[in-house]
Amino acid sequence: MDKSKRYYGVLAFVGAVALLIFLVYSLLSPEVMKIKSLEGQVSNKEGQVSSLESKLTIVKQKIKRIKDSIFTSQKKIYSPIESDLGNETLFFTLYNDVIEMVHSNSVKIKSIDYKYNPEGDPFVSFGKGIYFVCDVNMELISNYVNLGKLVQDIYQYPYYIRINSLEVTPYEKDKKILISKLSLRMYAHTEPDETVVDQDSLDVNKKTNSKKSE
Repeated sequence: MDKSKRYYGVLAFVGAVALLIFLVYSLLSPEVMKIKSLEGQVSNKEGQVSSLESKLTIVKQKIKRIKDSIFTSQKKIYSPIESDLGNETLFFTLYNDVIEMVHSNSVKIKSIDYKYNPEGDPFVSFGKGIYFVCDVNMELISNYVNLGKLVQDIYQYPYYIRINSLEVTPYEKDKKILISKLSLRMYAHTEPDETVVDQDSLDVNKKTNSKKSE
C-alpha cells in the first residue's frame, strides 16, 4: 500500500512538473518568436543603414575630389555684357544658371539666402572696385544621385563658382533622402572686359609706323 502511494505520488509530481513546463513554454513561446522576429528586423535595418552609409561615404569622396579640382582649376570670372550695372545685378546670370542647374537635377530648394562681399576673401580685400563677391547659401532636398549630378554641373560650369562647404545629412525617416547645406561663392567683374585688340592689326600698325619713320 505504501509503495503504491509512493508510485502515484511520483506520477502526480511528474505530471505536475510536465504541466508546469507546458504552461511555461506556451506562455514564453510567442514572446521568443517575437524576439527572434525583432532581431531579424534589427539585423535587416542594420544592413540597410550600413549600405546607405557606404553609399554616403562614396558620394562624399566624389564630392571632395570635385571640390579639390574646382579649387585648383583655372576658370574665367564672369564679366557683365553691359556697363553701369548695380552690384546685385551683376549676379543675375550666375544666380539664374545655378537655380536652373538645381531644378534640372530634380533637387528641391528648402531655403536660400545671400551675403555680399564676405570678409576674408582676397577678391574682396584686394580687388575692391574691380570684383564683386556673393555667397549663396542653400538648404537642399535630394537623393544621392541627383546631388552628385548637381555638383558635377557646377564643376563643369564655364565661370568660376567656388564651393565653400557642403554638409550632407540623411533624412531621419528615410535614409535615401538627403538634407544638404550647400554654400557657393560667386565672383564677377564690376565692369565688362576691355575689347581685345586683334594681333594682326597690331602687326599692320607696327609696319605702318616703321615706314612713316623712314
